[in-house]
Amino acid sequence: MLKGLGGLGDMAKMMKKAQEMQEKLAQLQEEMNTMRVEGVSGAGLVKATSTVKGELVGLEIDPSIFNPEEKEVVEDLILAAIKDAQAKAAARHEEEMKALTESLGLPADMKLPV
Repeated sequence: MLKGLGGLGDMAKMMKKAQEMQEKLAQLQEEMNTMRVEGVSGAGLVKATSTVKGELVGLEIDPSIFNPEEKEVVEDLILAAIKDAQAKAAARHEEEMKALTESLGLPADMKLPV
């Protein structure tokens, strides 16, 4: 198509690749708003659900742990479940971004803006 234009053909390819990357990144960002991970603590007594972007969207607490004398234990379990969900969200986010960069032929460790 642009054979006689020298380096402009390569520039057109590069621009097309950049646009493709931008579209895929936008799609992935949208998908990460709906992807969920679950953090668990206390052998499943407390569960926190988060989006892959790290937004806490749910908290489930087994009623058996509601003992006023163990308030601090419950608080610790809640924090542990939230931290677990956030760590899983960060790991999943990293996996998704790595898969995107690899699918575009970019180095796996390349950091794309999110």
